[in-house]
Amino acid sequence: MATAIERAVRQREHLLVQAGTGTGKSLAYLTPALLVDGPVVVSTATLALQNQLVEHDLPRLADAVEPLLGRRPTFAVLKGRHHYLCVAKLEHADEEEPADTLFDDAPARATQWLGEAGRLGKQIQRMQEWAEKTATGDRDELDPGVDDTAWRQVSMPARDCVGAARCPYGAECFAEASRARAREADIVVTNHSLLAVDMLADRHIVPPHKLLIVDEAHELADRVSSAAQAELTPEAVERAAKRARPLISPAAGESLATAADSLLVGLADIPAGRLTTGLPPLLHQALLLVDAATRAALEAIGDIKSDDPDPVRKQQAKATLDELSTTTQRLLEESDFDVAWVEKNDLGNGRRALVVAPLSVAGTLATSLYDDRTVVATSATLTLGGRFDTVARTLGLPAAAAGAPDKGPAGAIPAARSGAGLSPDAPPVSGDGWTSLDVGSPFDYPKQGILYVAAHLPRPAASGLPDVAGEELLKLIEALGGRTLGLFSSRRAATQAAELVRAKTDLPVLLQGEETLPILVRKFKEQKESCLFGVMSLWQGVDVPGEACQLVVIDRLPFPRPDEPLAAARAAAVDASGGSGFAAVSVPIAAVRLAQGVGRLIRSTGDKGVVAVLDSRLETARGYGAFLRKSLPPFWYTTRPDVALGALQRLAGR
Repeated sequence: MATAIERAVRQREHLLVQAGTGTGKSLAYLTPALLVDGPVVVSTATLALQNQLVEHDLPRLADAVEPLLGRRPTFAVLKGRHHYLCVAKLEHADEEEPADTLFDDAPARATQWLGEAGRLGKQIQRMQEWAEKTATGDRDELDPGVDDTAWRQVSMPARDCVGAARCPYGAECFAEASRARAREADIVVTNHSLLAVDMLADRHIVPPHKLLIVDEAHELADRVSSAAQAELTPEAVERAAKRARPLISPAAGESLATAADSLLVGLADIPAGRLTTGLPPLLHQALLLVDAATRAALEAIGDIKSDDPDPVRKQQAKATLDELSTTTQRLLEESDFDVAWVEKNDLGNGRRALVVAPLSVAGTLATSLYDDRTVVATSATLTLGGRFDTVARTLGLPAAAAGAPDKGPAGAIPAARSGAGLSPDAPPVSGDGWTSLDVGSPFDYPKQGILYVAAHLPRPAASGLPDVAGEELLKLIEALGGRTLGLFSSRRAATQAAELVRAKTDLPVLLQGEETLPILVRKFKEQKESCLFGVMSLWQGVDVPGEACQLVVIDRLPFPRPDEPLAAARAAAVDASGGSGFAAVSVPIAAVRLAQGVGRLIRSTGDKGVVAVLDSRLETARGYGAFLRKSLPPFWYTTRPDVALGALQRLAGR
């Protein structure tokens, strides 16, 4: 992998590398990165991997190569502005109010706010004391931390920032200092969200660089979609009115308030879900009012001048209004390239939102990700159905020619899949501007694990956990005596499974939502006979090697739900063009999710265990069942319950 990256940089060709758990991929991409002239940017999807790179891998590598390079390589972390303390915002932090209480005069809320205000004041005071001592202003260094409401009082989103030149505290800005450090570092570690914003902002945030390494690359397209997504809520219009009120006429403020009310009425009777036939009349009229009111308010505020008494607050008001105006105009345009939907939460805060997102980001990635730099995209799950083509398309790369083998070291991919080594001198087969490489795995999957598919169970129908699947789950858990990670397709199914196991056994059961995820994972590691049940956030990022996790149970294939607006819209677009939306959209999504979930079992060369899939379609479905199995590690495969139960009983006896 290191050799292939060095070659890709030299030949200015993009590279996709599948590298499973335990291959040492972090060191494999960091090492050749040190030979590149100028900064190298590494982007990760999760905070856990970012911390691993900065706190463990990079210091260790810097120590090792310093005698060879004659200097110690430098590295820096680059995060969004809102991760850093804003000195200008801190100056007025005591005057801020939580957004969810601005327009609520109910006595009960007022009473609650008194308690919240006291806690908030203490947190702000602690952050003011911390501001005198911190060298970075990075939120992650504040220990103990503060809640999101408190942090918002002292941080500044990028859209609200007036810039260092106009800000009276520009010389003391922690965010600007972090960017300065990044420009001087050999390796800059950032995250997919900031990378996505950088692409959408014409690459003005991340320092110029020749090599970009995208780790956890299967997550990038979704992060770009999120960055390009926007929403409109009545509460956001009300907040904009409050910010702008000191800067505009009473009539302009009244227009914003009327627009907020109109939007609330327009959203009231529309069910949650995708808008497939355009904007309803009432909602269309509300958007016209919001558009007119925000434009008028922006015109009234005018430009920020050097002699403005409070340029920071003026910029905040302008940025809020401008974002509302841009989103409203985008929704009114009703572009074929966008998807719009309504989100509702009738529990808790009764949230109502109108959301818009791009139908596809492949074009954005194709035009913004690859220009003027070499991109190395790596992950443990880059091949779907045994090929790189599907992921390549989602990353904006042209797919290989029909019938062509995946490009990589000639004749080496089959060996790599069996765990054998690759010849580093084998020239890659190149074409379409990218090459691919599967470095295999240090794990002997057929000997370390079993993939058991309960093919005798009926096809899952209703949501939740069917009785027959619950019975199967119980048999598997009792055979092993706990040590089970249950990955479920819905919170209802996870809760039903927890209730069943608690009722029928004495095993400790940990359920996502009952405590924070880090605490649940720690208890799962420490309590040998425990079971941990949860939903999608457990399907990746949970690393529990050893005997604490020897059974991973998946209740059903993780296809996107019919009410997931983006997936549904993308599938409908493929159907309309004569293809199969299910095959082109739903199956690849399920393949990535399933591979991530299955990957929770074998985390080291000494691990052994069983992955049990309680969805018979993985065996019986023609076409996509085989495709999904090819996307998984090559476990020993069986559909016989007695084989799976026997293996678990032997593990329990060990």
